[in-house]
Amino acid sequence: MEGQAKQAYFVNEAYNHEESPPQSGGTITGNGNGNGAGGDALHRRKSGGNRELQLDISGFKKGQEMHGGADPPNLDFDDILPLIGEFGRYQKLLFICMIPFSFFVAFVYFSQIFLTLIPEQHWCHVPELDGLDVMARLALSIPMTNGEYNNCYMYDVNYTEVLAQGKVMADPKWPRVKCRHGWSYNFTEIPYSTVATEQNWVCDDAALPTYAQSIFFLGAIAGGLLFGWVADRFGRIPALIGTNMMGLVAGVGTAFVTNFWEFAAMRFFVGFAFDNCFTMMYILVLEYVGPKYRTFVANMSIAIFFTGAACLLPWIAYFVADWKILAIVTSAPLFLAIFTPMIVPESARWLVSQGKVDKAIGILKKLEKRNGRQVPTQTYQNFADSCKRMREQEAQNGSYSVLDLFKSPRLRRTTLLLIVIWMAISLVFDGHVRNVGSLGLDIFFTFTLACFTELPADTLLTVILDRFGRRWLACSSMVLSGVFSLLATVVPVGIYSAALAIMGRFFVNISYNIGLQWAAEVLPTVVRAQAVAFIHIMGYVASIIAPFVVYLANISNALPLIILGILGIIGGLLSLLLPETLNHVLPQTLTDGEEFGRGQSIWDFPCLAKQVDDDDEDEAKRNTDVEEVRSQAFVRGTQTGASLNASTGGELRSSILRRSVKSRNSTKL
Repeated sequence: MEGQAKQAYFVNEAYNHEESPPQSGGTITGNGNGNGAGGDALHRRKSGGNRELQLDISGFKKGQEMHGGADPPNLDFDDILPLIGEFGRYQKLLFICMIPFSFFVAFVYFSQIFLTLIPEQHWCHVPELDGLDVMARLALSIPMTNGEYNNCYMYDVNYTEVLAQGKVMADPKWPRVKCRHGWSYNFTEIPYSTVATEQNWVCDDAALPTYAQSIFFLGAIAGGLLFGWVADRFGRIPALIGTNMMGLVAGVGTAFVTNFWEFAAMRFFVGFAFDNCFTMMYILVLEYVGPKYRTFVANMSIAIFFTGAACLLPWIAYFVADWKILAIVTSAPLFLAIFTPMIVPESARWLVSQGKVDKAIGILKKLEKRNGRQVPTQTYQNFADSCKRMREQEAQNGSYSVLDLFKSPRLRRTTLLLIVIWMAISLVFDGHVRNVGSLGLDIFFTFTLACFTELPADTLLTVILDRFGRRWLACSSMVLSGVFSLLATVVPVGIYSAALAIMGRFFVNISYNIGLQWAAEVLPTVVRAQAVAFIHIMGYVASIIAPFVVYLANISNALPLIILGILGIIGGLLSLLLPETLNHVLPQTLTDGEEFGRGQSIWDFPCLAKQVDDDDEDEAKRNTDVEEVRSQAFVRGTQTGASLNASTGGELRSSILRRSVKSRNSTKL
């Protein structure tokens, strides 16, 4: 979501799809009890898009016949969804319900920028000169520095005597002193007073808005942990309501602060709502959308809804023209979250993880009814039996932690690379978000244009991600972001530098949307949810630093872009050291994770690899010229946008997302 929030993210797990292994001569042999060759169905998982995931009911029937009808087929949610409707009337209603939550996260994430704006032109206030016009006051009281009036110093003279003497110009030799009576601001470009101008957070206190923004991200970390626990313990809907109510109370409370520490405390608690206020809804909706449409819903909800909200926010601030009203206007809508249970069902996956399979099936039956479908009772019974077996297998597998990722060399290297790369992406993205005020153009227009880049970035990524893969797209987008950021520092400040910086923002949008999906595919299933949550928290740590990088613009406008450019290039090049996941079997165990990517070359391009489907597989095997054959048994992982950027620790750590793999797929690469 963009903004860090581009961040809306979702743990991208590979979903099950059953396929009988191919046999020589096209025949299947067995002993009737499933112990013969080909008697056991292979559960194959690969990364990729969702467009080709289909439910083969005849395959299930064949499997039952092959096993003498003794063993029911294994069904998971993605097998049930095509039967009740992958994107029927009810799912479309849920998709529309994402709109207010998209607005919530955009307002929570971006609003502080417009609550703490400070005009570049501000000078010491001299009460004795209030009767003069602005230029006369400046000429008589403010020293010049590098051809501009100083923001923090005034001449230390008796202005009553100066006026009595009829002087209209200051003597540069007069002594200087820091502002004694506050500041005067030129509100021409920023047409309203903000909390920063009312409390004079300038000069010696100029870093206070930066501290407040970093405290906001500390709140985001605390909120992710708190509401993650709530989500695991009490369900996704209570966590969704709770996080939005926290944002509501603290956001409205922001309008009544009287000093910095009160403001910082309110921003800390507003941070609890970022980005949980959207991500839990995002995940809930994706759960009930079929695999075929999940890519569209995941990316377009960010590209359209979040982008629209982000582009609208600066103009709300401009026309409201009062920071206190802005704080209330952008926070009060969060109250709508309290009506969520009337429309949005609880997570069926969470219910299953808690052993409440009957309630989960009840929800699925409601979806079936509202979509005008009919599903056999036996199908639901098979699903319930599959859930029971899944829970029993999870209990047998024991527990793992993030620390297990650091016990073997290759997996440790991969994990550290993912952390560093994601921290670089998070810092570069948030830095670009907050640096718009230093680009030399109207901040309201520049911010709108920069946020609008989310739409083409997400749309483009939806089209190309499953064609070109993760590694080279992540590398090229990060490097290009860095290059455009550096180019923005060597052209004149204004339209040219702003255009290049916005291009940098466009490419880091793409990187951000790739980041956590890639991490979720590279990391083994047994620790995937915990590991992705940990990596996302490390991204918040980087975001805490980002406001201080932007603050360097007070020294030189070029410094933030130089740092963002260098970090972007470094992060992009480091991504080449990670394994490609597109069309590869995803690692399930720690051993799989240790071996994953071994033998891959940096120069492997998924779009150039030849794929052969089942119908042509036998013929391809007879062709001695074909050395590389990849099974078409794709099990497409879930695509996500941002990014949103993507933060509910509860969903990320939920046991249903850590479900174990039933078998391994074999792929000749």
